[in-house]
Amino acid sequence: MKNQVRIFSPATVANVACGFDVLGFCLDSIGDEMVIRKTSEKGIKITKIEGYDLPFETEKNVAGVSALAMYQDLNPDCGFEIEIYKNIKPGSGIGSSSASAAGSVFGINELLGKPLSKSELTKYAIKGERLASQSEHADNLAPAIYGGFTLVKSCNPVQILELPTPPDLFATIIHPQIEIKTSQARAILPKQVDLKDAITQWANVGSLVHALHTDDYGLLRAALVDVIIEPHRKELIPHFDELKKQVLNSGALGCGISGSGPSVFALSKGKNFAEKVAESMTSIYSDTDIAFEVHVSKINTEGIKLI
Repeated sequence: MKNQVRIFSPATVANVACGFDVLGFCLDSIGDEMVIRKTSEKGIKITKIEGYDLPFETEKNVAGVSALAMYQDLNPDCGFEIEIYKNIKPGSGIGSSSASAAGSVFGINELLGKPLSKSELTKYAIKGERLASQSEHADNLAPAIYGGFTLVKSCNPVQILELPTPPDLFATIIHPQIEIKTSQARAILPKQVDLKDAITQWANVGSLVHALHTDDYGLLRAALVDVIIEPHRKELIPHFDELKKQVLNSGALGCGISGSGPSVFALSKGKNFAEKVAESMTSIYSDTDIAFEVHVSKINTEGIKLI
């Protein structure tokens, strides 16, 4: 049995417009790397972090918290060291904390001979995600672990539905280099919503799920609309309305806030449209003093993987 694994833990987009806290999809070209190794000394230790300044204390790092929850239940006769090579900026809105939380439990599971299912890995990863966002949700974790599009039916007990990915679907992501904490973005949301808006939202979620199953890009375009969360969170993202208008005019199927922001995603049919959308996004932020990154990515249907 292996004593060390190196993994790629991908970035993800959560909410996917209308699917607040339940929908997500996995990105292909953006992610962290982690090295996890067995040790004779029992316990969980984080021994190396590169990329961003994150805590080494196990109980204060999302990767450590999820790993510790799993470790305490399984109680193996060994310990584990974790190295984190962080490429996803914390607070970017593309699943930085979930990549760490999911990566650590995935790696430990591999080294123990895969005793746990993807559902069980998600259960433990949620404990780490809770540290970052002050709530237990799996809309970033699930696509990282399962790959592709996922719908979180329930977090307690964990029930994840794997959704199909239309073959020509591409994502374009722009990440303005500002930080929005998930806890902050959740705090501005209303506690109650109009019944009319709720009906529109769940109709859009149902339509989006059906569009994914039927490769119906026209229906996908009509479903990628958020009438509940986006009107509040867009105020945290400079130039959002202008960006969205330009992206849709460039041929994107839809555009919305990735997770809690500040990243913004667009879905397009075909790589050519996705690259045109990237040019549109670039043109908006090039006229500002805000640094940014733009990525074009195929939907990653594999999720976390060994490298």
